[in-house]
Amino acid sequence: MTNDKAAGESIPAGETPVRRNFVREIIDEDLKTNKFAGRVHTRFPPEPNGYLHIGHAKSICLNFGIARDYKGKCNLRFDDTNPTKEEMEYVESIEQDVQWLGFNWDGMYYASDYFGQLYDYALQLIRKGKAYVCDLNADQMRELRGTLTEPGKNSPYRDRSMEENLDLFQRMKAGEFADGSRTLRAKIDMASPNVNMRDPVMYRILRSTHHRTGDTWCIYPMYDWAHGQSDSVEGITHSICTLEFEDHRPLYDWFVQELGIYHPQQIEFARLNLTFTVMSKRRLLQLVQDGDVDGWDDPRMPTICGLRRRGYTPESIRDFADRIGVSKSESTVDVAFLEECLRADLNKRAPRVMAVLHPVKLIIDNYPDGVVEELEAVNNPEDPTAGSRKVPFSKVLYIEQDDFREDPPKKYFRLSPGSEVRLRYAYIIKCVGVVKDEKTGEIVELHCTYDAETKSGSPQSARKVKGTIHWVSAEHAVDAESRIYDRLFNVEDPGGENWKSYLNPASLQLVQGCKVEPSLAHAQPQERYQFERLGYFCVDDDSREGTLIFNRTVTLRDTWAKIEKSA
Repeated sequence: MTNDKAAGESIPAGETPVRRNFVREIIDEDLKTNKFAGRVHTRFPPEPNGYLHIGHAKSICLNFGIARDYKGKCNLRFDDTNPTKEEMEYVESIEQDVQWLGFNWDGMYYASDYFGQLYDYALQLIRKGKAYVCDLNADQMRELRGTLTEPGKNSPYRDRSMEENLDLFQRMKAGEFADGSRTLRAKIDMASPNVNMRDPVMYRILRSTHHRTGDTWCIYPMYDWAHGQSDSVEGITHSICTLEFEDHRPLYDWFVQELGIYHPQQIEFARLNLTFTVMSKRRLLQLVQDGDVDGWDDPRMPTICGLRRRGYTPESIRDFADRIGVSKSESTVDVAFLEECLRADLNKRAPRVMAVLHPVKLIIDNYPDGVVEELEAVNNPEDPTAGSRKVPFSKVLYIEQDDFREDPPKKYFRLSPGSEVRLRYAYIIKCVGVVKDEKTGEIVELHCTYDAETKSGSPQSARKVKGTIHWVSAEHAVDAESRIYDRLFNVEDPGGENWKSYLNPASLQLVQGCKVEPSLAHAQPQERYQFERLGYFCVDDDSREGTLIFNRTVTLRDTWAKIEKSA
């Protein structure tokens, strides 16, 4: 058993106003009645069979946030009771995700730490006549279990003697029987209206190498058996679970009561459902295995590592978890709300820079040859302490292709033949010529003149034009690639058997030949920026010196609804 404190950022209490919810109300009442001697001790118990997603982030924020705010403790415990699906890769990723979100655990444990104790507890129940070895296979058990409206039937092995059950269970542990040939079941009530109480399986025979215990065990505890007893051993006060475990609570209580051990309180809350994605680990794993995404950390995935790679901040996810709240009612949250939490955070912290994703060359005919000006550019207007930087300006620039129209529609206030716009931080220019490729007819070069009296910040700059566009000096531009991400699915609820048919074919667009300002030449992975007028971008983990790759984290505003309406 370990008790390692995680390194990482510590979030002080009061970072944001604490929103009251029914879980906190239960804890408040327990503190008033001194139910747990004034203690608050929670735990976050993921199974290491995949990478955590945004739904787990809600649970992380709830459990660790309660421990922080009540000056209590929160354990990180890995529910590693199924060796066929669990790997150390997932353990390590979960540790990283919890720390990245800004939380420290007070103890790191594994259900496998308690395999010996759980075995002894099982022997105790057998001796009490509360557990028995059953020879039925899974299908036979299912036939006798009954339905929601009809009671089940007793196993023909239910009345074995205590001595026979002890002998068989010890021989199960010793490896004398084939996988799946026998189970240990709790002896409760096959007529219970709660199906979970109809003699549930506690142990199954399973020969599989465990990522921590190796081949020491060939019997493994079921989740319902390991869960409550692990909570009890650790002294957990409030065992906070998602709503699907509400019907399992009577079983949780039955086990600890029959054993006569310390009794934590299980509390259930509604899990997070998010539009335009799937939250099932099984389906997320299928996306990875089928090559529909480029791994668990693909920026289109709702995994915490995917969100991190895309450019999400831990602060925005914590804010999202706080704002959606905790309730007993199932609901679906619009992913646009998560994106808005991100925009609000990045607006405060992301430096502004200029980048051109689809460049077209612009030449200022009357600008002096060989002259380079260093223009003052504000790093972040929302943060007065962010300062400013110098941006080079010269005769030849790059602007966005979309910022020019040869035949502009009404209310188009960007550049067009004969029109004027202001170049961000620079001058007012007027388009005087267009050069096209003779074969394709594509515009390859724009010619403009500039008004030298209209430099931004000068007294004469007060002359107004309706449009302002961004640019990058061609001589100083740094080459980059952009990955433009969109929703992974093109419907709000990609459910059902044909869920993969709703995958969005335009969820990733690779844009090469981008030009960014020279201040980004040495940008490092995970650094976030606002590309002015384009959106928020993050340096991808694949970036290397001389090979810049930016992921679009989120647009400056939600364009999805507009696209949908115009489609």
